[in-house]
Amino acid sequence: MVEKKHPLRPQVEWHSRGYLPHWEAGEHPQSITFRLADSLPSELLSRWARDLKESDPELDSTEQRRRYEEALDKGHGEALLAQPDAGSIVQAALLHFDGVRYRLHAWSIMPNHVHVLATPLVPHALSAIIHSWKSFTALQINRALGRQGMLWFPEYFDRRIRDEGHFQRALYYIETNAVSAGLCARAEDWPHSSAACIRGSNEVEL
Repeated sequence: MVEKKHPLRPQVEWHSRGYLPHWEAGEHPQSITFRLADSLPSELLSRWARDLKESDPELDSTEQRRRYEEALDKGHGEALLAQPDAGSIVQAALLHFDGVRYRLHAWSIMPNHVHVLATPLVPHALSAIIHSWKSFTALQINRALGRQGMLWFPEYFDRRIRDEGHFQRALYYIETNAVSAGLCARAEDWPHSSAACIRGSNEVEL
């Protein structure tokens, strides 16, 4: 008798689609970043690829992610998530299965990318959770904005949170990202974020 595999249960801890490695860490907090398909210019990505070939193969992944997120904060591409309807759709999708498929600790929906701090709940795999967010929101945003075509870049960054200090640093980075990018003066002023909806005075609109 062949055992049926749960579609949301990770079959291996480490996996990759050929771009970035991902770690299915079970019920451990994860810092996640996913972005719009046009959020990084192709010439910039090509230059990074050349740099990687010429650099130490053990290039610090933290440095790679820092460079990646600094580029995202420049707001390349159409930055569709800055439109209120699009931002609201993503925020509602993140909140929808909070406490069911994952525990949502923090989020910030930037103009061309999304940061999330969440803990997957067994048996739901992180990869399946992110796929659900992206597939649902792509359909809804395209419909709301009257557009067609790819919305999200296929890959995403994830990082397992090591300890309480790392958790607090990740939460602070996510909730102050809009301030660091020069988009608002206070974290609570960025509407589609946990800083505004949980720690600020704004109420979540679903």
